[in-house]
Amino acid sequence: MRLKFPQFFVVLLMIGSLTLGGCTGSTTSSNSSPTATTTSATTSAQTVPETVSESIPGTKGLPRLEGKATVVMTVKRGEVVNPQSITIEIDGTNAPITAGNFVDLVQKGVYDGLAFHRVVREPQPFVVQGGDPQGKDPKFPENRLGTGGFIDPKTGNERRIPLEIKPKGAKEPIYSKTITEKPVLQHKQGAIAMARSQPTDSASAQFYFPLADLSFLDGNYAVFGNVTKGFEVVNKIEQGDRIVSAKVTQGAENLKTAP
Repeated sequence: MRLKFPQFFVVLLMIGSLTLGGCTGSTTSSNSSPTATTTSATTSAQTVPETVSESIPGTKGLPRLEGKATVVMTVKRGEVVNPQSITIEIDGTNAPITAGNFVDLVQKGVYDGLAFHRVVREPQPFVVQGGDPQGKDPKFPENRLGTGGFIDPKTGNERRIPLEIKPKGAKEPIYSKTITEKPVLQHKQGAIAMARSQPTDSASAQFYFPLADLSFLDGNYAVFGNVTKGFEVVNKIEQGDRIVSAKVTQGAENLKTAP
């Protein structure tokens, strides 16, 4: 069924908002580098030979998640006294690079303390977006959040990952291009996906939760998991609410990093 013009116009505005919220082409970040953290709930990532990722352009040296993992994200909402938790199943079976990147950043503590800088509920529920590492700097202007990515301290450059989408029935994901086929991981309410700017391979650290089924985004952005508990928390997040912490509680052994 074709969209009526007003609805189609709303969809275009929403997609534009999401795209602009992704990482820009700049590699500039805040002066405070993300610090690595470890907890008793996590285990060290295992190394994987570089030959595993050499066959996929743009993935050499990137972390991979071979299987699934569980991440518990604790959120401080406005005047609510006690932080509330969101449990997310991260799917490395169908999105190994995207999932591996996210779990690796969780392990490094990159998301701890960051704000949700974009929340779109009008004219209809759309997304809650966060994960800009520039928010680590308390002096960074809030109106510029949404332009940053993860700066790898080893290289001094922004880590970017290729667009990774696995079509239904395919054995492997397709990289670096959008698809028209229906993907395995879809933009259902409560999914988690990577934000990016217009270049397909510009995702870095920013992520978003769809607040409704957004099938028009399928094939254009990489979904890599789903909220399994606490979507009511996601549904009440407001702009400026913060991630207190994000921890891997299961499946950390499935994270593989290049030596």
